[in-house]
Amino acid sequence: MEHILFTNFDYNPDKYYFVYVGELKSYGINTFFAEALSKLKPEREVEFFAIVPDVFEQYDYENIIVINPIVEAYQKKSTNKRKISSRITSREFYTAVSHNEYVHNMIHKILENQEELYVYMFESSPYLTLIEHEKVKLIGPDPFLVEKFNNKIFQYTLLKNEIPVVEHKICNSFTQLVDETESLRDKWVDGIFVTLEYSAGGANSIISYTKRELYEKFKGFDTNYLISRYIPHKYDPTVLGVVGNENDVYIAGVADQRIVDGTKFTGSTYPSILPEKVQDQLYDYTKKIGRILGKYGYRGIFGCDYIVDDDENVFFVEINARKQGTTLEFCCTLENCLPEGSPNLPELELHAVLYEKFPENVIEKRDCNEIHWGTYNFKVPTNTVTDGYIPQFKDEREIFRKVAKGKLKKDYVVMEHIGNDFIITTGTFLARIVSVATTREEMLEGIEFGKKLVENTIFIL
Repeated sequence: MEHILFTNFDYNPDKYYFVYVGELKSYGINTFFAEALSKLKPEREVEFFAIVPDVFEQYDYENIIVINPIVEAYQKKSTNKRKISSRITSREFYTAVSHNEYVHNMIHKILENQEELYVYMFESSPYLTLIEHEKVKLIGPDPFLVEKFNNKIFQYTLLKNEIPVVEHKICNSFTQLVDETESLRDKWVDGIFVTLEYSAGGANSIISYTKRELYEKFKGFDTNYLISRYIPHKYDPTVLGVVGNENDVYIAGVADQRIVDGTKFTGSTYPSILPEKVQDQLYDYTKKIGRILGKYGYRGIFGCDYIVDDDENVFFVEINARKQGTTLEFCCTLENCLPEGSPNLPELELHAVLYEKFPENVIEKRDCNEIHWGTYNFKVPTNTVTDGYIPQFKDEREIFRKVAKGKLKKDYVVMEHIGNDFIITTGTFLARIVSVATTREEMLEGIEFGKKLVENTIFIL
C-alpha cells in the first residue's frame, strides 16, 4: 500500500460505510454521525473508516488510514530513523488523499456493496476531489461556498451593514498595508489587528504596534489584507450553529475562547460566563448570519467568533464556515441535556444537506449549565522531542455521561498524545486536554492537571 503510513481498516461487506477525512481530534464526532445515519439506513449496521494525517506512535482507534506526505518524505530521506510528527496543510492532505490509489480502490470496493458513499469532514474542501465521483456524496456545506465564506475580507464586506463590525480597512498589497497602518497608528492607539484573507487559530494574523512587526510577519506576502482597530477586551465568545436552510438556523450554544497574545486560540470553556443579555445578542447575531449563509445555499454546521468590550458591546470577529473545535463537546453536552432521541448536531447537518430542513423533533435548549467543560489544544511552540507518552484509556463521550448522571463530579482526559521519542515540528498538536465537571472551578483545575501531564512528556530542542 504505497503512501499509506498506517492502516488497520478491515472492510466488512455486510456493513454500510461512510468515510471521515480530517484530523483525529474530530474522530469522536463520527460516532454521532454514525448514529444519525443509522436512522436512515436501519437495514445494515453503519460503520465508518477515517483517513487522517496524524502520525502517532500507536492508534487506539478502529478503521484508521494514515496519509501524510510531509512525514513520508522525511522518513525516506532520514538516516537516523527518528520518528517525526509534523502538521500538514489541509490542501496538501486532501490532495494526497484524492490521488491515493489505495483509497480509490477501497472506495470502488465499498461501492460494489452499497449505492453511495457519504464523506464526512471537519471542513469541506474543494481539494478533496473524491467527492466528484458520481456515487460519493459530501455531507456538509458546499466546498466552494466554504472557501467564499472563510475569506475574511468577504465576511466583513458582507456583514458590515448587518451587525456590529469593528472599524476596518482592506489593503491589496504589502506596501499598502505598511502605509495604511502607519497612517492609523495615532488614531487606532490600542493596536491594529492584521490578518490575511484566510487565517485560522491565529496562524496568519497579529496585533500590530510597530512597522517592524509587519515586516517580520508578512514581508513577502504581497496579497490582500484585512486590518481593523484592535479593541481591548476580556471576552472572546464563540457560537456554534447549524444552517438548515435560509430560514432555519439552530444554535448549539455559546462558549468562551481562550486567546493568547491577542490572536492564538488555545481552547474553550462552557458555559459562557457572559451575562444573559449579551448571550441573547450573540444568539441573535449568529442566527442572522446563519440565515444569510442559508440564502447563499450553505447547509451544515458553522460557527461565529466575537469580542465583547468592557461596556458589554458585542463586535463580530469572524465566520468559521466549518465545524469548530467545540463541536464534539457540544455534541456531548446536548446528548446529556436534550430529551432522549432528540437529534444532535450531525443529524441536523445530515438532514440539512439531504433534505434542506431539520428533522421534526429538533429541540434548541440554552440551559445546559449542569455540565461545565473546557478544552486545551497543546501545540508545541518550537521543534520538540517527546520523552514520554500518555495512554488513552478514557472515552471523552463517556466522561460527559458520567458527570451528567452524577457518577463523577469531575474528570479530565489527555487525548491524542503523539507518543514517546518523537521529533515534533513547530505548531504541531502534541495533545488535547478535555476537562468535564459539575463546577467551573473543578473544570479549570482539570485543565491545569492535564497541561502538567503533557509538559512532563517533552523537552525543547
